[in-house]
Amino acid sequence: MNIPAGTPDGHHLRLRGQGESGIGGSQAGDLYLRVRLAPHPLFRLNGQDLEVDVPISPWEAALGARIQVPLLDGKASLKLAPGVQSGQRLRLRGKGLARRNGSQGDLYAIIRIVVPASLSARERELFEELARISSFRPRPS
Repeated sequence: MNIPAGTPDGHHLRLRGQGESGIGGSQAGDLYLRVRLAPHPLFRLNGQDLEVDVPISPWEAALGARIQVPLLDGKASLKLAPGVQSGQRLRLRGKGLARRNGSQGDLYAIIRIVVPASLSARERELFEELARISSFRPRPS
């Protein structure tokens, strides 16, 4: 049996005449299947839309960048505007799961700003200089 594209998680499918035979050898009943979608290691399902976390560096967030975003069937190029924020959801229209009507859901790239776990001496020096000269304050004084 082929499960139709766009069949949602939890949906029931009816297979006529493919269940158990009735008492006394009467004709077979129907078999009902419930569709359960296995979790994906990268994507999360939200209805017919997909979500994926996209890690970026602090300088990509501050300056803007062009990055690659994973899709179910490859990658897409996404332009980040300068000042993009961690947690921001960027929509890639039509890049999600197939819908039952033949259209496609959307993919949401969730921006996650990550910092290096360790810094070289030069990187540390540059971050310290930025901290000294920047007027940016993420918390009220």
